[in-house]
Amino acid sequence: MKEFMWQKKPWQAFKTFALIFSFLVNFVLIIVLLLILPQILPLVNGAAKPIVGGLSQSFVEMNQASIITTIEVSDTVPVNLDIQLSTNTVVTLTQDILLGNYPITMILPGGAGYINGEVSMVLPTGLALPVELNVDVPVRDQIPVNLIVDVNIPLNKSELGTPFTRLENLFSPLVDLLDQLPEDNDAAIQLVLPE
Repeated sequence: MKEFMWQKKPWQAFKTFALIFSFLVNFVLIIVLLLILPQILPLVNGAAKPIVGGLSQSFVEMNQASIITTIEVSDTVPVNLDIQLSTNTVVTLTQDILLGNYPITMILPGGAGYINGEVSMVLPTGLALPVELNVDVPVRDQIPVNLIVDVNIPLNKSELGTPFTRLENLFSPLVDLLDQLPEDNDAAIQLVLPE
């Protein structure tokens, strides 16, 4: 008779077996969960919260941090240019200058006429002469550069800002989730079994 029932209703027999098996598996899992739950909360509160919270806070602080340092620059800069100089100035003679045999025309006073001749004279040392300068001054040199530069680079304004913000956003929901967990086993029991 049993064989006949089994052959007649195999689907019914499978459903009954699956129901009983599912019930047993769930019952065993609930028992295991109730046994290890008191071990999980202290582990989460003692290890996971400080690690995840510390990482999250570190990413926030890194995103708000700046690189502050002093950079010494020591180099030479080549200079290759022409400077156009156009100015009126006064020059002072550093030695006597002989002006010899220059043709001149002298006008005699009172309309008496002209005299053509030659002049020789000496311009003395120290004589100030006004001159107009229009020259190109070539500059070819190596200029030494020695600088101390203070640097303050906010990390959130650099290329590091985006990854730090992404990591901060990745960890903050996990920190919020861990903060919502009960602090200890007594708080968990009060949460499940309110008075």
